[in-house]
Amino acid sequence: MRRHPVHLGQEERGRRHRGGGRHHHGLDAAAVAPGVLLEVRDLKIYFPVLRGLLLRKVADVKAVDGVSFQVKRGEVLGLVGESGCGKTTVGRAIMRLYKPTQGSIIFAGQDITHLRERRVKPLRKKMAYIFQDPYGSLNPRQSAASIIGEPMLVQKTGRTRAERRARVDELMKIVGLDPCMGGRFPHEFSGGQRQRIGIARALACDPDLIILDEPISALDVSIQAQVINLLEELQSRFPDLTYIFIAHDLAVVKHVSDRIAVMYLGHIVETAPARELCEQPLHPYTKALLSAVPVPDPFVEETRDRIILSGEVPSPLNPPSGCTFHNRCELAVAECSRVVPELREVHRGHHVACPRYDAAPVKTVVPEEVCG
Repeated sequence: MRRHPVHLGQEERGRRHRGGGRHHHGLDAAAVAPGVLLEVRDLKIYFPVLRGLLLRKVADVKAVDGVSFQVKRGEVLGLVGESGCGKTTVGRAIMRLYKPTQGSIIFAGQDITHLRERRVKPLRKKMAYIFQDPYGSLNPRQSAASIIGEPMLVQKTGRTRAERRARVDELMKIVGLDPCMGGRFPHEFSGGQRQRIGIARALACDPDLIILDEPISALDVSIQAQVINLLEELQSRFPDLTYIFIAHDLAVVKHVSDRIAVMYLGHIVETAPARELCEQPLHPYTKALLSAVPVPDPFVEETRDRIILSGEVPSPLNPPSGCTFHNRCELAVAECSRVVPELREVHRGHHVACPRYDAAPVKTVVPEEVCG
């Protein structure tokens, strides 16, 4: 796969000329660990609530509230959690589709948090997004070939029409579609084929990072397996290709991911290598999530322990003080409602945001049918 290095010198000079040096972006980018493609630091994304004739701001929806993580080149990071926990918002902020309220996003050694749109556009050649809905994300008035080739037109990566057409045919073959189907429109494809078109479009400009926002949740089970196999095949074919895989299904995320980050109400509460997180979850919320994963064995499903959380998920408009999970946690004490827990490393590569994670014995809440 062709790789085009990102040149930082000109961009850094441009920031200094515009007065951007007050953010200390160059210093932050230099601190990124070797081999890290993406680093998110203390990311916060608040959406204002406006009321009245003058549309005055009366509150903030704290969709993401202090998220930090790293993704190494060639790695697959799974991002899981309940609906509304902020997974998709994080993914769209990395693509700069949402403007961060606070924090920084460092991609390929460059702080892209405050770049203007005209400077973000060239970087999007190296970042791609695959959406949840394989039909709604495709223009119904464009043919498959036109949809796949559009990023090359926008980014001006193909010199001639013949070169772009040859690249489109190559991409369709890579994702398992016959190039002769390029003249068809989205409504003429099945759900799985539409998602393959979305994957081909994401690959059009040779990205380093692909963010997959629940790419299989709208597909049948058999089609889900085909798409997962395709994603794994692409990464084996292009070893430097990096994924952020956003999903609800922990069993699928465990299967495709190297590491998993668990989100709850705008915070990351636990990160660990995929197998370790399934076999030895530490945070009470992670344990509850894993206990809800169905097992295809009726006897095991009927006899295993389930963790039933009490209460409703709080609103990000008015999240609880301290640990946002304390009002649903069986381990909570008075201090949990006052102190925001820090995400700290308790084992090598295993981080948890709970000071009382060891107050109860650790048990495997998901049997080998899921963790194996």
